[in-house]
Amino acid sequence: MRKTGIKYSFIIVLIALFAFKWYKETPVIHSIGDSTMCNFEESYLNKFGGEGYPIRGWMQMMPEFVKPGVKINNAARSGRSSKSFRDEGFWDKVKAQIKPGDYVFIMFGGNDQKPDTLRHTDPWTTYKQNLINYVNESKKLGANPILFTSIVRRKFDKNGKLVDTYGDYILAVRDVAKELNVPLVDLNKLSAELVQNYGIEKSKELFLHIEPGRFSKFPEGKKDDSHLCVEGARKIAELAAKSMKEQKLAVTEYLK
Repeated sequence: MRKTGIKYSFIIVLIALFAFKWYKETPVIHSIGDSTMCNFEESYLNKFGGEGYPIRGWMQMMPEFVKPGVKINNAARSGRSSKSFRDEGFWDKVKAQIKPGDYVFIMFGGNDQKPDTLRHTDPWTTYKQNLINYVNESKKLGANPILFTSIVRRKFDKNGKLVDTYGDYILAVRDVAKELNVPLVDLNKLSAELVQNYGIEKSKELFLHIEPGRFSKFPEGKKDDSHLCVEGARKIAELAAKSMKEQKLAVTEYLK
């Protein structure tokens, strides 16, 4: 009788061990960055454009490319740089939610170029150091940081060739990825290929080009070659997911 009890206890312990081994809480994907990445809520759309206003950040479309049950905390904020995102307390809010095993997608650059002292950073000093800090602090919390270069702006020269508007800010991200041995999704390169392949006219379909009369707040229409429309954001999210899968990053387990 005693041997039988020991046998059953042993079986229960084995089952518990296997259950513990195979059960793994699904990590959260946190994203920090600017307006090309952030969520645009209905309140924003109604205020700045009206119902159906098509501006989107690419991480807003990422739920289409992750498996069911994977939570995304898109903490990116419009108008923020690698400096102001921290200075205004947004990074502290993200850190308070990060748990071991989570992922942190990091993409700044566009607003770091702005001249105002609240946002401006130098690519090889303050900008680079800010990225290093985000990576190291994410690791310290047990999370897995992934760096992303900024998506291109739609700017062509007279020969129909896409113009680089980021310069050293892109090089600095690549440099940090190498130095710290962290994954890099080179969205600048990937989006440049996409926009160039679309060409001058068709590439308007990726950005915020609105015809006159569609929205009362923009009777003359709108031409924005920095921000993405719904389809543009979806295409960039797709490129990001594809790159992560091609690199066989650990996060691929949670992608469709």
